[in-house]
Amino acid sequence: MTDAKLRNLLSSLTPIARELDALPAGRPAPDDSYVKLDTNENPFPLPTIVMRSAIAALERQYLYPENDNVSLREAAAAAYGMSADRVMAGNGSSELLSLVYRAFLAPGDSIAMMSPGFSFNRKLAMLQGAQLLEVPCDEHDSLPIDKLLFGPARHAKFILLANPNNPTGAFVPVAEIERLVARYDRLVVLDEAYIDFAPENGLHLLTRYSNLLVLRTFSKSYAAAGIRVGFAFGHPELIGRLRNIQNVFNMNVIGHAVGMSILAHRRAYDENHSYIKHERQRVSDALSHFGFAVTPSHANFLLARVPAGQDGRWWQSALERQKVLVAFFADDGMQDCIRVSIGTKEQMDAFLTAVRKLRYGADSAS
Repeated sequence: MTDAKLRNLLSSLTPIARELDALPAGRPAPDDSYVKLDTNENPFPLPTIVMRSAIAALERQYLYPENDNVSLREAAAAAYGMSADRVMAGNGSSELLSLVYRAFLAPGDSIAMMSPGFSFNRKLAMLQGAQLLEVPCDEHDSLPIDKLLFGPARHAKFILLANPNNPTGAFVPVAEIERLVARYDRLVVLDEAYIDFAPENGLHLLTRYSNLLVLRTFSKSYAAAGIRVGFAFGHPELIGRLRNIQNVFNMNVIGHAVGMSILAHRRAYDENHSYIKHERQRVSDALSHFGFAVTPSHANFLLARVPAGQDGRWWQSALERQKVLVAFFADDGMQDCIRVSIGTKEQMDAFLTAVRKLRYGADSAS
């Protein structure tokens, strides 16, 4: 029975906050005995020179980080060939994405997102009292420009495109994205979290279009998911306004130091990126041999439709019993799919061994 004071307190929440259930205590993260392939981390250690910057930053733990991330923004601007007033740094690209929602959406507004897409956007929209319009991709994963321009999405405050897309791994040629940006008179948010595993990027479009915002993160291709470093790139007027609503000291000193070191040593990751692309193809081929239908991917994961007779949840649970964690999506029309992050060769061998065992039995050498 809820006491009177708590009932009164909860009644003072905003209508949107009252819609949210209180989260349960949750469960601890899996221990090191599990093969973790469910959240698209890059499992390799930081290059030595980058790791040194993180250790050195610990000696400044008593200081607040630099406000407004000036040095980090300047380093990113130099690395990507633009002025610092076009760059915003954040506590992962997820923080920057949430700022876009806060800046653009009021209750009753709408945004458009390609479907299937990153499910966290549903919560971000709900927190602003806005509607998320999920627009299905056209056949062959091309961009449905007419649907976005003339369908229900035409009134959206902004369009969100992830390229490569999560959870499918599909990639849209940048020329198609430019066609949309050129014809659209509102904001297009281009989330390039996985772009280092893809053939091209859209950063150069910023010089021609003021209605484009590009998001990047160091979580995927630069093995820094636990450090939280992200960037937004766009027109100085837009970037300056977004920076003005950002939390003070939003990043920590380790994130600053690691971010600047990664920017200075991006070539140190070339072997990492080449390995993941190669391993992605090896695992895709193996899963196809086991009867899975694998979506061609330009990210560091694979979306695989499971063999007939089971669904994705069955495979997720069965693999977890084998101490292998993969992702399953219950509400994206992909109930018969699993998503598998690309990890080390040892991790992927363990995954494929578990798949073989579940598919053919423990004694099979198929």
